[in-house]
Amino acid sequence: MSRAPLAVRNPRSGVADFQITPLDAAGVQALAGRLRAAQPGWATLGAEARSAALLRLADAVAAHAPAIQAALEADTGRRRVAALEVETVIGMLRRWAARAPAILAAAETAGDTAMPGLTYKTSLSPVPLVGVIAPWNFPLLLALTDAVPALAAGCAALVKPSEVTPRFIAPFRQALAEVPEVAAVLALVEGDGQTGAALVDAVDFIAFTGSVATGRKVGEAAARAFIPASLELGGKDPMIILASADPQRAAEIALSASVRATGQACQSIERIYVAEAILQPFLAALVAKAQAVRLNHPDIADGDIGPFIFAQQAEIVQAQIDDAVARGANVLCGGTVETLDGGRYLRPTVLTGVTHAMRLLLEETFGPVLPVIGFASVDEAVALANDSQFGLSAAVLAATLDEAEAVGRRLDAGAVSLNDGALTSLISDAEKSSFKLSGLGPSRMGASGLTRFLRKRALLRQAGHALPLAAFAERPAE
Repeated sequence: MSRAPLAVRNPRSGVADFQITPLDAAGVQALAGRLRAAQPGWATLGAEARSAALLRLADAVAAHAPAIQAALEADTGRRRVAALEVETVIGMLRRWAARAPAILAAAETAGDTAMPGLTYKTSLSPVPLVGVIAPWNFPLLLALTDAVPALAAGCAALVKPSEVTPRFIAPFRQALAEVPEVAAVLALVEGDGQTGAALVDAVDFIAFTGSVATGRKVGEAAARAFIPASLELGGKDPMIILASADPQRAAEIALSASVRATGQACQSIERIYVAEAILQPFLAALVAKAQAVRLNHPDIADGDIGPFIFAQQAEIVQAQIDDAVARGANVLCGGTVETLDGGRYLRPTVLTGVTHAMRLLLEETFGPVLPVIGFASVDEAVALANDSQFGLSAAVLAATLDEAEAVGRRLDAGAVSLNDGALTSLISDAEKSSFKLSGLGPSRMGASGLTRFLRKRALLRQAGHALPLAAFAERPAE
């Protein structure tokens, strides 16, 4: 049922000071069977009762918040973001509990048909078991972003968090155990890639957040299993700063949207296009602000950004920077990954002289790196922003919202922040699509975040006379 223990690295010390025991395929199937057995009872509770249970889970998570937050700190090497993650999950549980009954009621429709006497009703059938494979950058939040609306819809959920950041699983399980009706239909398992592959074969719907490369494998496995897949993949989010924008304010927004959480977020700004008229004052402000950013080392409670969570990511980011420099890019600040007491850190790195021939502009970076390119016209800026295999989100800064919106409507991205950046990390109310290689499947935002887990059954109601066979008989032409 379990495989050999797997060591887990501490991102601040670089020491493997924790371990998990990955569940094998047989164990995943057994756990899936338990969840499936409990799901019909959970579904028949009704929307209001399920919402009440989710509210109790929110209270339990709040009661266990110190232990969960401490585990997240050890997982990620950051304190304030860990606290925000716990607060966000509590709010997410309460938000879905409040919204789910109305969303479900609206999804059950009825009406007339084109045929006299025939009407229809829509009956909703939740997917029995939803599988979730979550990444390491926001361990708790992204483990539950798909699972909570699935539970609200009446599904059971089986979640595999990343093996890079698994410490929070144990304290979260303690909170979950205090709400037995939810514990019967929600499970978090320790595991690695093999566990995730086994999970796809055990569920009826797979929700995955992670890289394009792994997302392709998950999507292919889902196709073979003939189950739906919701894939939230990588981003290379552009920001366009128009000539009317204030350079100082634009620099502040760009920096925050690029380096918060050490840039380890899919919606981080990773390409910045600035009107030539304000390029120099923007760069001067950006570099000054970037140089003022402090690492939270040696004190986790004092600083602006933390270490790389995943050591391999530091190597990827450094390789992109080195490739850009080798091809003629200029580093205005930062640029070198530092090893401090075993942790890997990178100070905000601003580069100019970058082109779309460089890895830094082509690949997802996932680090606090800000490549800046000037543009002569809005058409050029839009073309540059759209010149990417990704289309997750984007941003436009201008003097007015209307000016920013006019440009934002031209971008190949599922969400566009206007006069701000990376707003999808804060706002989940609006439905959005992932363009290009950034994802596949229904929106995880807005009402669709819940309704994607529902199958619709049409009940076709005959109030008149059913058509006899004679209505379909062949007759000689007259």
